[in-house]
Amino acid sequence: MIKSYVGKIKSLVSIYSSKKSSSLFDGSYKSIFKGNGFDFENLREYIPGDNIRDIDWKASSRGGKLLVKRYIAEKQHNIMLVFDTGKKMSANTRGQQPKKDVALNAGGAIGYLAAKNGDNVGAMYNRDGMFQYFQLKPGMENIERILAAYDKEQFSDNNGDITKTLDYIVKNIRRRMVIFVISDAAGIRSISDDTLKKLTYQHDLMVMDISDADFTDGNAYNIDKDKYIPEYIASNKKLRDIEINTKQQIYEENERKLIKYQVVSTKIDSEEQIVEKVIELLGGHKYANCR
Repeated sequence: MIKSYVGKIKSLVSIYSSKKSSSLFDGSYKSIFKGNGFDFENLREYIPGDNIRDIDWKASSRGGKLLVKRYIAEKQHNIMLVFDTGKKMSANTRGQQPKKDVALNAGGAIGYLAAKNGDNVGAMYNRDGMFQYFQLKPGMENIERILAAYDKEQFSDNNGDITKTLDYIVKNIRRRMVIFVISDAAGIRSISDDTLKKLTYQHDLMVMDISDADFTDGNAYNIDKDKYIPEYIASNKKLRDIEINTKQQIYEENERKLIKYQVVSTKIDSEEQIVEKVIELLGGHKYANCR
């Protein structure tokens, strides 16, 4: 039976929508483009959560109430998915799911939303120094093709460097894009300030942080040594404290760096969290651009 990657994304959205409104998922994507690359259409009354940059102060003064500009899209948007293909992505998340699968479906959720809204979606990842590039195209078939190719990659011996992929984009792709980086704490940490500065000057950038399993949780696998971590190490309280502190330091370091360039991020532990985390990410981007 042929695997349907888009079908899996639809299933995740359907499960979320059975609990909450699906319009929240769709609306979170559309909201990041309001007032950015859009043509003015008309005015409406201000609603809490609107971008304050959309307020028409002159019209508001005349009308005696806050009015915001409504926009219509002037063109298709370009969405670029940048996947991490480093060896560490073959490990598990904190939710004990393969990081690769969570990354695949997290990127797929963004691609699904973009295709549903008629936007172009492309993807890039590094295969041992050879860049795999999928041209920006519309349509669900394109999303299916991107996800199928990424899923077939073997990460166990792959030394793909996400920083090199981002540097390639900086040097070679001129058209404006919304870039979603799908990596983990170590990958995010490796992105230099210089690369972030150049990327955010030309593009909008968001980051999806796929979590790492705790090696002290009793079921952790060492991908470098190809074996499970022994119980006597996993149960060591001192090592557990060191791990917690180290992860927190890396998280805070990454947050400071991303905030410096107004890049929003979200951490994902499992596939079940993806839809809600995508909404969180897109909402965070919207408000970051209101400041």
